[in-house]
Formats: sequence, structure tokens, C-alpha cells
Amino acid sequence: MARHRMRISRRVLLATAAVATGAFLAPVAVQAASADRAGSEQNPVRALEKAAHPLRSTEPGKNTADLRALGSMIGDAKVVGLGEATHGSHEFFAMKERVFRYLVEEKGFTTFALEMSWSAGVQIDDYLQTGKGDARKIAKETLADSPWEREEFVSLIEWMRDYNSRHPERTVHFMGDDLNAPTMDGAFFGRVTDYVQQHHPDALPKLNELYTGLRPINNFLDYLSKPLAERQQLAAKAQEALELVSSQKGSGDASAWAEQNARSIAQTAKFLTINPEDSDSVATSQRFRDEVMAQNVAWWQQRTGQKVLLSAHNNHVAYTASTPEMYPKTQGSFLRDTMGKNYLPIGFTFNQGSFLSKDTALGGDWKKFTVDAAKPGSNENTLDQVRYRDFYLDLRNAPAPARNWLSAARPMLNIGTLWPTEPRDAALGKAYDVLIHLHEVREADNLKP
Repeated sequence: MARHRMRISRRVLLATAAVATGAFLAPVAVQAASADRAGSEQNPVRALEKAAHPLRSTEPGKNTADLRALGSMIGDAKVVGLGEATHGSHEFFAMKERVFRYLVEEKGFTTFALEMSWSAGVQIDDYLQTGKGDARKIAKETLADSPWEREEFVSLIEWMRDYNSRHPERTVHFMGDDLNAPTMDGAFFGRVTDYVQQHHPDALPKLNELYTGLRPINNFLDYLSKPLAERQQLAAKAQEALELVSSQKGSGDASAWAEQNARSIAQTAKFLTINPEDSDSVATSQRFRDEVMAQNVAWWQQRTGQKVLLSAHNNHVAYTASTPEMYPKTQGSFLRDTMGKNYLPIGFTFNQGSFLSKDTALGGDWKKFTVDAAKPGSNENTLDQVRYRDFYLDLRNAPAPARNWLSAARPMLNIGTLWPTEPRDAALGKAYDVLIHLHEVREADNLKP
């Protein structure tokens, strides 16, 4: 058992840590491939300034006149991906609430989707719709040990609940679009079995049989210590359970949600068939994870008809990741395949500042780390020369010199749940439709007791 755990920790540590925290995890100590190209190209700063719109604040509750141009850039998109260059900076999280409020009030958006487990998102949305419980307690239960266990997300949840109490005819929703990690408890399985018991009782014994051995998963790592063949067999049973639920004749929301919850269980079980002996397992599993997140967002949007703000790391919302060896096809790429121009990704960059991350892949505490000003030749260094401290721009319609600069790959810092990491080459114009640049960020606020 101990040896098996060691093999897992070496080969699937990165993938497991990312999913267990519901987060993006950058690979360690991989050097950027590009050299400083700044001197060999026309200075693009003036062209970038022509396209830039100054951002007056990242804090929610402020006047939103400075976001009108952003609203025009978003246009009629049904899903907007809003990234983050770290998993632990206040300004990224605060800006997400600010943008979501604006999109709800001015553009008809009603769903905030987060890179976190589907089952946890269901719990938060139950609170938003009913008001039963306490926002802080719900956040502590559902966001524990994740990058989102922060005051900024309590603020978002509280605003969403307040909005619903004032607008019962048009409520906002919260969804988690990720795999069910680090646990998949019996209560979530009950959302499927209870529906079947009530509407299709004859199918319940078979369903319970299929979920035996899988229900519940209390800890990802303990589950991964099971032999691969056993995990593959359980995944096959979870898929059979999904097919059983799907085959029952039902209509309306209850049937659709039971099927989607069964799908989420099957997705998670399939992900957990990671083969620790396969050197390609990390990339394969992460590709599947991004595909799942895209499928869940698309299902929600198509099922509800609601416009969605999707919150995730830059390397998930982007069309292409800066770490393709770990994220060969992104959630943003899958959504583009499914939705075309109805999906629009917005990336974040920053010049300097602090963030929360970890210095160990599994376990450990969230700690404050700080980076100095971006180095010459990087994307961030050039962007920070624009005369506005904070700004955003439409990469699709920038002047030609700016588009040429944006189309070339240069070092860029994307920080996940593990620090240190090195800048990686990224062509901003190929990854995003819109970009927000911030001069300086600080660490996010840990959740208060």
C-alpha cells in the first residue's frame, strides 16, 4: 500500500492536487522558451494604448461607467470565461464580483460558474434559491481547503443571495462545473437515488447495486490507492448507472437534474481511473477534466437558457494554455468547439504583487508569496508601460501593430496552487478575446472564523 501511494504521488500528484482543490496547477520549474524579443520588434505600447480602456476600480459596488466598453466587447456572448493569473489575489476575485454584478444588471446574465465541484455548487445554489442557512457557513463547508475559501467569495455569495431576495422573479444562480473533489459524499448520490426511488422505484435495486463500492468517496487519495482494475470496474458501473437513469422515462426538471447528477458521478469515477504507471496520465486526465468542465457549463446554459459568467484560471478559460504539455486542450477550446462565438474568454495579467499559493503539491498551508515587477521581454512588462494603471482591451480589434505584438508568444506568469513556477510562453491574442491588465495585486483575504 505504501509503495502504491508513493507511485501515485510521483506520477499523478499534479493532476490530483489540481482536482482535489478544484484548481489550476502549473508545473514546477519549467523554463520559458522564448528570449527577450522586445528589441527586435516595433514598440507596441502606443498601439496598445489606443485600444486600452482605463479601469477605475476592481472593487464591486462602484460606479460601472468604466465597464460599458467591456459590455460592448462581450456583445451577445452567452458564456463569458473570466480568468485569473493567480489562484489567490484579491483584485482578481473582487473584479469577478464586480463584472458579474454588471453583467447581471446590464447584460441579462444570471449564473456564476466556478472551477469547483459540481456537488458543492449545487449546495451553494440551494442556499441562494431558498435562503436557508448562512452564507459564511455554506462557504466554509463547500469551499474548505480550496483557493476559493476567501472573504471575496463570501462577499459574492452574500450579494447573490441579497439580489435574489430583492428579485424573486429573476434569481441568479451558482454552479460548480468541475469534478466532485476532494470528496463525493452519500448525500450527493442521494440526489440520484432519491429521484429514482420516487419516480422509478423498480430501477432502484439495480441502481444501488451499481453504486456499491463507489458510494461514498471520502478522500481522493484513499480512493486512488485502490488497484487500477477495481477503479476501472467501478467507473464502468457508474457509467452503467448513468445509462440506467437516462433510460427511465421522465420529463421536466427533476428528471434532467437527476440525470446530470448521475453524469457528474460517472465523470468523476472515470477521472479516477488515472493509471499511475502511465507517463501520459496527467495530460490525459487534465484534458478530460477540461472537457468535463466545458460539458457541464454547456449543459447548464442549454438547459436553463441563462447567460453564464465562467470563473476559472487563465489556462482553463483560454483557447490555448501556456502549459500545453499539462493542459493539451482547454475548457475554453472545448467551449469554442461547442458554442462558437457565443463563448468569449477574458484573460488577466498583472505586473507585480502578492498572492496565496502552496509550496507543496498535496497538503500544506496557503501562504503569501510576492513577485517583483515583470521582467523586460515579458507580456506583462510591455502591458504595464501603457499609461493607465489598470485597463482592459479587445484583442480582436486592436490596431495592427498591437495585434502583431499580441500574436507572438512571450513569457507570461500564470500561477496556480503550487509555487514557485516559471513564466511560460503565451501568445495573448491567440488565447483570449479580451484582456484585463492590473499593475499590482495583493493576496486574497482568508475566510474569517
